[in-house]
Amino acid sequence: MSKYYYLIASLLELTLDDNKLSYTVADFKEELYASLSDAVDKKLIELFYLQFDNKNVLKLLENKEAVIDMRGNYSSEELLEYISLAKEAGEVDPKLFPPYLSTFVSEYFNASESGGDDVFREDRLATLYYEYGMRSGNGFISSWFELNLNINNILVALTARKHKLEIAPLIVGNTEVSEALRTSGARDFGLSGDVDYFDHVLKINETQELLEREKKTDTMKWDWIEEVNFFNYFTIERLYAFLLQLEIIERWISLDKEKGSQLFRNIIDSLKQLKVES
Repeated sequence: MSKYYYLIASLLELTLDDNKLSYTVADFKEELYASLSDAVDKKLIELFYLQFDNKNVLKLLENKEAVIDMRGNYSSEELLEYISLAKEAGEVDPKLFPPYLSTFVSEYFNASESGGDDVFREDRLATLYYEYGMRSGNGFISSWFELNLNINNILVALTARKHKLEIAPLIVGNTEVSEALRTSGARDFGLSGDVDYFDHVLKINETQELLEREKKTDTMKWDWIEEVNFFNYFTIERLYAFLLQLEIIERWISLDKEKGSQLFRNIIDSLKQLKVES
């Protein structure tokens, strides 16, 4: 495993309360990515930036002329080429394009042809991404993706139960937590003793104000990163953690009350649609 003494020593010290940044995840990609000496490490950092490619694929499926987020790994031209290949052949060489994105694109066009419902396609793509990340081969990074999948599923299950919706169809992924949420009728889904952060998520779910709930969720994730990564000093895990925390801060600096209100309306609209369908 490569060590990055100088690179990590030069990184900014971040806190969740930062309200101004002089450095971004885009800056890291442009200035420091090339400094990574290990091909495996570069792939792991690319895994972080794939979250932006996910959003770009969704945009381009809707509009080939859409302006994409340049923080992704692929250009608009590359994505359009791979989308076309996945549509025609069902897959793209995994050395060129992540298999989960090929799967998603193929499913998207198959659903479109059959008149299938694509309301939850963003959730489906997120699930595929989380599962792909969980197979990264790096303990810290795999655990990070599993944590996010589990937190999202727990919050969805609690919301569904509150609104008397069927839980199982809304749960994604194949973790032990996912299975418990689908099948357990217990108040805590049988998770309190097995998932050490379940009670924390339960308290977060009781928060009524949406932006405050988001903030508490990110604070929980931030604390998890700090704790799990405590003994990683000059490794790729430390660099990945820096990017995760930097992205959290960037998101909160850009998330104003207007966007928060829109997010809330989107969630309410989704719940109304689920009630109609059920």
